[in-house]
Amino acid sequence: MSRPAKIIIDLAAIQANCRLAQTLAPHSKTIAVVKADAYGHGAVEVAKALEAQIEMFAVSCLEEALVLRENALSKPILLLEGCFDKSELEIAADNQFELVVHNGLQLEQLLDTRFETPLNIWLKIDTGMHRLGVSLQQFESIYARLSASENVKNIVLMTHFAHADDVGGAYTLMQIGRLEKCMQPIVADASKKVQLSLANSAALLAWPQTRVEWNRPGIMLYGLSPFDEVIDQAKQLIPAMNFESQVIALRDISVGESVGYGCNWTAKRQSIIATIAVGYGDGYPRSAKSGTPVLINGHRAPLVGRVSMDLISVDVTDLQNVHIGDPAILWGKDLSANEVASWADSIGYELVTRMPKRAAITFLN
Repeated sequence: MSRPAKIIIDLAAIQANCRLAQTLAPHSKTIAVVKADAYGHGAVEVAKALEAQIEMFAVSCLEEALVLRENALSKPILLLEGCFDKSELEIAADNQFELVVHNGLQLEQLLDTRFETPLNIWLKIDTGMHRLGVSLQQFESIYARLSASENVKNIVLMTHFAHADDVGGAYTLMQIGRLEKCMQPIVADASKKVQLSLANSAALLAWPQTRVEWNRPGIMLYGLSPFDEVIDQAKQLIPAMNFESQVIALRDISVGESVGYGCNWTAKRQSIIATIAVGYGDGYPRSAKSGTPVLINGHRAPLVGRVSMDLISVDVTDLQNVHIGDPAILWGKDLSANEVASWADSIGYELVTRMPKRAAITFLN
């Protein structure tokens, strides 16, 4: 029998989460964000499951887009960071990838290249994230130059919200206001039909005014809420990744005895400790603290001691009838990766995205 640590990806759950995104914005088009190997869920498999359901995919870079094309994914693909070098433009054009332009260098390289077929360009505006995007002051002139170029077929305007997970917060309203103000000269020109893409997962779930022509759901597709608080719409999300293993040893621990490296957990009562075949080598966070919940036979039990490369220890003293071979759920439908991440001073995004390939992966349709 192979090592029991494994990952099960529920593709039907991802499809259901996508339908939720579309229900929230029935008049919008959906860009499924599958960057970083679909947030660790398998970009090719996820894209195949969603292709008939959505209008476009989004990835971080050219390499990620080519993987989808090489696996017969034919829907349009948006490169969220654009091209990193002029040499990538020809490959992007040959595959009819759609490009984000977010700085002056990308603009000049685009305008200085000859294409047989013009490209769709997504002009990113920095309204307050201060990470990528042309400045509010540069926007009008850059938009005019793109509009005049034979290399450009259509232009979609986009921005990214820094704090959309703060429901009703002032910062998102400020960003929306900045965008509307800088767009006024273009919107005033009746001959120009401006398309927008604003909403990421948090905005799509909590900010109805951001649900415009194109939405960009990411983490919500995989069933994780982007909010620390409970949001009604997010309650409907179905976690798609189930990370599990098994109990491989049980032992009685006397009062005063320690468990694991560093002896940083010591029994205060006669205890039963289960050893689980999973560790940071499988993607379980080493920073998880004692007390982090693990489900043993469907019941919560606390992690004790340090996480090691291959193993963790769990206090099952209060559980009934625990045996070697019993299932252990590290996170999934009944234990959110967000909750586990909170015990590791992290976020669910990081936990699911950085999973190594050591644990066997199974896809359920």
